[in-house]
Amino acid sequence: MIGSGSWSPTLSPDGRRTAYISDRGGRPQVWIHPGSLVENGPSPVTAVRWSPDGDWLACEVAPGGAPRHEVWLVRPDGSGLRQVAGFGADSAENMRWLPGRSLLAVTENLGTALVVDPATDARTVVAKGSLISLLDVSGSRVLLRHGPRGSRYLAVDGGFVTHGEDGVFGPDGQTVFARSEAGEFPVLTRDREVIAASETADVEDFALTTAGGTVAVLWNRRGGTSELTIHDLVTGGRLPVPLPGPVVNSPSWSADGSTLTFAASGPGRPWGTWTFDDSGLHQVSAAPADPRAAEPVLHTFASHDGLEISGWWYQPGSSSPAPTVLWFHGGPESQERPGHDPLFQALVARGIAVFAPNVRGSSGFGRSFVNADNGALRYAAIDDVRSCVDYLVGAGLAAPGRIGCMGRSYGGYLTLAALVRFPALFAVGVDICGISNFSSFYQHTEPWIAAAAVSKYGDPVLDAGLLHDLSPLTRIDRLRAPLLVVHGENDSNVPVIEADQVVSALEARGVPHRYLLFPGEGHELLQRSARATFLRETVDWLTAHLLPAGSRPSG
Repeated sequence: MIGSGSWSPTLSPDGRRTAYISDRGGRPQVWIHPGSLVENGPSPVTAVRWSPDGDWLACEVAPGGAPRHEVWLVRPDGSGLRQVAGFGADSAENMRWLPGRSLLAVTENLGTALVVDPATDARTVVAKGSLISLLDVSGSRVLLRHGPRGSRYLAVDGGFVTHGEDGVFGPDGQTVFARSEAGEFPVLTRDREVIAASETADVEDFALTTAGGTVAVLWNRRGGTSELTIHDLVTGGRLPVPLPGPVVNSPSWSADGSTLTFAASGPGRPWGTWTFDDSGLHQVSAAPADPRAAEPVLHTFASHDGLEISGWWYQPGSSSPAPTVLWFHGGPESQERPGHDPLFQALVARGIAVFAPNVRGSSGFGRSFVNADNGALRYAAIDDVRSCVDYLVGAGLAAPGRIGCMGRSYGGYLTLAALVRFPALFAVGVDICGISNFSSFYQHTEPWIAAAAVSKYGDPVLDAGLLHDLSPLTRIDRLRAPLLVVHGENDSNVPVIEADQVVSALEARGVPHRYLLFPGEGHELLQRSARATFLRETVDWLTAHLLPAGSRPSG
């Protein structure tokens, strides 16, 4: 069953009210607590930010469910709704209010950095370039993120600051606080001086108060569990925040620095929103936890070449070996973590185990690991899939002959790649918006997505031979497992041609398959009804191919 979730919390200036996104009405919309729904048009909302003066909510929306984003402004009472960025074919990203000022920073197409004044709707371009994103502005000083995936760095007015993804000016307008990736593991720096680091966890995110004396640091422990701590930058004190779930994201402060908010999730607990202040932890919007949910166990083992990889094992009951599905996350610069996934829980309830590995290329394990699948190294990441199967079978966890694989986005690519390279390993597959042919992907994806992907996958011209060999469509004649292909019709990140050509090839070869195409959806399924259909069809497909007829539940 698909339950509603809440995420992207943002606070009013005094910390007394929280705006957040919830899909309890069927699609992601903005809600305020205490308060009600904020009407902001028919498009799904993917992020919301409350202005420092309290007058405006900035909403990032996905028209038609596509990965292209627009930015709209609306007052907390629902009045004044209007679009300010992402017009036409442009896509607006990295929406954020400038600290202490009701000016909105936005980046369009990873090439135009601009500031929007909600009082006048004036759009001031502060920088132009290739693969840039605006992080902060202080007077004439501009803090930008530059570069493609895996090679990003921060710069102020063209001067290098550090390798990394995010940063902000301090209240003096000169100091730069940054999540630095200059070393093997991310740390928090202040003008390149490390102020928060750990030998057992990465700095995943941070939130600095407007006054600059306090910073909340979100830590990612290597397996994927979260910690959240508040640091007094004057006294050096450190306060741990009690967490209602093992995975946390989106920490942010109220403008007055009195209250911290964040989103949390865990097995059986969809994303919910919370606040923390001097009086403790407070629930804003969160569904009750399901006490029947399967709790995953972290497994760590050596891959084919000795590299240590890990994954989360969800086991049905206590019996093993079990029919098993491997799930591959997207990115690949992402990480499988022990949050809530209704698909995993539904499969376990049917008697199918799930193993969700972090193969090389995943984040959360250091710079070397995340870059260990770049270009020609991708062959080793594909071999990690076979190593996962070898480990699960050797440990007596997975039943040979009853193993499937599935994944979304890059995970969909990895699923297809594994099915054509190791056809004897898998009894079934599910490809969710995966790349099937790098040549067609580069031709049809958004230009800024293509440009940013070269460092990860390879150059479509210079590395054409490599990309052809790595494309699952090149060996599609080797695919034998029944395959469910899932895609959003409006996906412009991994365009629908990637699914169409797989389905055509399977039809021509008589391979059992099904095509689940979602109109009005893009790279992610944002409507609850679409996600419910996906869940039902996917669980039924995997059950039919992994469980003997006599052992299948009747429900």
